[in-house]
Amino acid sequence: MFRKLMAGEFGQVRAEMIARDHVLSSLGGRTADEALEAGIGAKEVWLAVCDAFEIPENRR
Repeated sequence: MFRKLMAGEFGQVRAEMIARDHVLSSLGGRTADEALEAGIGAKEVWLAVCDAFEIPENRR
């Protein structure tokens, strides 16, 4: 579901780039991919991405 939400919001290519490269301080200085690999829940990672990119509440 996380990947589907990311692709829906950012487009497939940009979503992959963001998940791989964008460091999120709210996830302990990890990227979304690193956070997921570390066992952080997909919902928490998605909300961190939403906060970082100021995604409106109705699209979270």
